Amino acid sequence: MSDSKQHLALRVHGKVHGVFFRASTKDKAQELGLTGFVQNEPDGTVYIEAEGAPEALKKLEEWAHQGPSRARVDKVTVQQLEQLAQFTSFEVKR
Repeated sequence: MSDSKQHLALRVHGKVHGVFFRASTKDKAQELGLTGFVQNEPDGTVYIEAEGAPEALKKLEEWAHQGPSRARVDKVTVQQLEQLAQFTSFEVKR
């Protein structure tokens, strides 16, 4: 059952704006073959929704705990979403 896709939402807290977090997330997601999006939130967090293989999502989640070199991640909350959104690519939302 390795072809089953999962849909996760991650919220990353810390110094995550202005440190290339969104661009780095897109690069990592594409490297892992994931689809979805990343965006900055008004509360200072970064919000990520990603779909793909469970192993790839786990790697993205692990990466999000560090982020790019200039980021300082304090906390990552993860939510499993039931409904697949059928994203076709991974985008940076403004």
